[in-house]
Amino acid sequence: MSELTLTTAPGGYRHDPQYAGGRADAYDDSHTRTLDQLIALATEYVEHAHLLRALGYCDRITEVRMERETVAAAETELAHTDVNAVKQ
Repeated sequence: MSELTLTTAPGGYRHDPQYAGGRADAYDDSHTRTLDQLIALATEYVEHAHLLRALGYCDRITEVRMERETVAAAETELAHTDVNAVKQ
């Protein structure tokens, strides 16, 4: 039995250099800025940059946000588990 693997269709905007540039900018900015600052910069991209560059920036911000929420949930679960282990 084989698994179904979903991939994006070849071509499209995901291979555009502007889109990749926006993602790269957001990746670089995510190491030195808060999420609120990233969102403010995304607003500037939407208003002033190439549409695909803004889309790439916003996509990466969404990923950063999901990554941070996942890490926070995992750390919370770990802390809750450690507290319960100490009580026993």
